Amino acid sequence: MDRLDNTIRPYAWGSTTAIPHLLGVEPTGEPQAEMWMGAHPGAPSRTGRGTLVEVVDADPERELGPAAVAKFGPRLPFLLKILAAGAPLSLQVHPNLQQAKEGYEDEERRGIPVDAPHRNYKDANHKPELICALTEFDGLCGFRDPLQAADLLDGLGVDSLKPYVDLLHAHPEDAALREVLTAILTADPEKMHHTVAEAAAACTRLGGDYAPYADIAHHYPGDPGVIAAMLLNYVRLQPGEALFLGAGIPHAYLNGLGVEIMANSDNVLRCGLTPKHVDVPELLRIVNFEASDPGVLRPEASPDGEEVYETPIDEFRLSRYVIPEGGSAHDLTRATPQILLCTAGTVRAGEHELRPGRSVFVPAGEKTEVSGPGTVFRATVIA
Repeated sequence: MDRLDNTIRPYAWGSTTAIPHLLGVEPTGEPQAEMWMGAHPGAPSRTGRGTLVEVVDADPERELGPAAVAKFGPRLPFLLKILAAGAPLSLQVHPNLQQAKEGYEDEERRGIPVDAPHRNYKDANHKPELICALTEFDGLCGFRDPLQAADLLDGLGVDSLKPYVDLLHAHPEDAALREVLTAILTADPEKMHHTVAEAAAACTRLGGDYAPYADIAHHYPGDPGVIAAMLLNYVRLQPGEALFLGAGIPHAYLNGLGVEIMANSDNVLRCGLTPKHVDVPELLRIVNFEASDPGVLRPEASPDGEEVYETPIDEFRLSRYVIPEGGSAHDLTRATPQILLCTAGTVRAGEHELRPGRSVFVPAGEKTEVSGPGTVFRATVIA
């Protein structure tokens, strides 16, 4: 079992206080957006045996287990994060596995450098993800019913939004959402900047259900993603609740602290709320234009005390144990690799004492017991 030393990514949207508060350290004054736990080559966790990439590469079957290697190859198939949003992240979608393979092969064939700013596919993998709230957590997830979106836009009283309202009323659900998102993203930039400014002023004046969009516009003035965001479901998670984001589902995280787990991929297609590249034709090919409920997940408890966040994905499995004072130890021995992350209290994992924000990597088959009092998240795979 290896204690992990993890990298904190200083993206501009990150909170300056949430991760330091969790770790019990003084803030630096700089944004601290994500703490990565895993074997992603961009920022692999460090252990006493080298980086986690080096540890896995040295003996994949020993570290990951034969079943995981046979199913996913000789690499850790998930990335675990603590995510701290102090400002909205970009509005985005992820491809499914087939789309990722096709897109990656196409861009490789065309000779687009992997680090080029206009490159869409950094790898050939899909990127389903799950976010579990540690604090109240605000986000956008999936399309609203078109008529609800029309009512929200119409309520702003902005004349230049009327054509979008009419389109949302005039077509079948998926066609209406596709036409309106396309119109927003391809509108004349100067006219759209003016529309967003008017809409932002109306959101500020009206408050209530419009308040989140006033905040988004404050961070991204003139960005067409402000209007696109109003097509999506707004959701506020309470601590312990989660969202699963599958392929093609437009989403954005707005504010809060959470534990995030995803397949080990960098493939993102952006819709807005970003200065980065937006490839509209490719985006429209990937987006799922079906209106849906955001589907808030709550953990399902098992008799042994494990609370599992069920998803249709095998590359990761996230669960937690909330261990009370005087509670019995839990045997977490498993034939697949695990990362254990403490988020509250003090948890003992084997010989390691974990305080909030601290984590360990557990090789496949390694005898593992945890005891509290505290909360520990368990990340592994289904193999």
